[in-house]
Amino acid sequence: MTEPFKNKYNAEVIAIMGDHLKRVWPEFDTIGFGNMCRDGLEALELKERIARISEALNEFLPQDDFDFAVSVMQESLAPYGADWEQGVTGWGTLPFNHYASTYGLKHFDTSMAFFRETTSHFSAEFDIRFFLLHYPKCTLELLHKWVNDPNYHVRRLVSEGTRPRLPWAMKLQPFIDDPSPILPLLETLRDDQEGYVRRSVANNLNDIAKDHPDLVASIAKEWLKGADKNRESLVKHACRTLIKKGHKPTLEALGYADPEVVLEVLSIKTPKVEFGGALVFEVTLHSKSGKPQNLIIDYAIHHRKANGSALPKVFKWKNMALKANDVLSAAKKHVIKPITTRTYYNGTHSVEIFVNGVSLGKQDFELHGI
Repeated sequence: MTEPFKNKYNAEVIAIMGDHLKRVWPEFDTIGFGNMCRDGLEALELKERIARISEALNEFLPQDDFDFAVSVMQESLAPYGADWEQGVTGWGTLPFNHYASTYGLKHFDTSMAFFRETTSHFSAEFDIRFFLLHYPKCTLELLHKWVNDPNYHVRRLVSEGTRPRLPWAMKLQPFIDDPSPILPLLETLRDDQEGYVRRSVANNLNDIAKDHPDLVASIAKEWLKGADKNRESLVKHACRTLIKKGHKPTLEALGYADPEVVLEVLSIKTPKVEFGGALVFEVTLHSKSGKPQNLIIDYAIHHRKANGSALPKVFKWKNMALKANDVLSAAKKHVIKPITTRTYYNGTHSVEIFVNGVSLGKQDFELHGI
């Protein structure tokens, strides 16, 4: 079983971090720092551990000289790509970022310059958001410079840090309400040479799509004009939520019209599914068009809830071109096993077939053995 990420912030790592800080600033109290960090550490979750280390940094670095405190942390960093023997690195920089966003809001230039350094070790996407909320104009002006930074980690910080609904982070409500200030940044980065950056741009657009679907459909249509394969891939990934929802303007922008197909067969091969086993079903689709059709074929499992109602979850299946008047037969195996994000219940479930966002049919099956 994978060890919880929170356990990376343990007594050993705290001691190593303290030693690197003392190497830079000999007056640093490693014993006091370690004791404060470790006090009740085992009971703390991930974010609480990061906050505790940040609080200890504030306690044992000069509180009246933020610039000096940041310089100590920055000089304690390992060279990029080096390990912990040479300095603080990787996820170890998260408490540093937390320190800057907690105690450095009045020190914009120093904090932002610090994020530019730490983000190469571990993204500063969580903590830069505090500055976007407190100083939107200044922060956005700086990000417009960072989109051309030679360091791709910094460029990705622009697209990831401005995500309106970044998972595990606070929402950027102003950009949820009006994403227009961040769109020029995304447009500049859409053809970035690094796939790591382009994927972040796509994720940002996917966030925006949850509140402004028609806007993202319009962006998709515009960006696909003269697009190369990399941009096509970005747009499709950006529109994944809208595709699952069958958002017609998005599907049309991607070249998927209303399907001229008939679901001739939806056959459940395992009408009774043992929990931990698999649902197996087959479909036969018949084109009624005299022209080839681009099809997105998805399926939804309607999971039974505690109150007996059902909640659908859409899964991707196939993207394909179906020839004129052609017939497609396909089978799917869907494993139903324990996962941390869903509670299963015995009883009637169903599978529903979607083509280009249009429901073509649904069949029930029984889940038991829970």
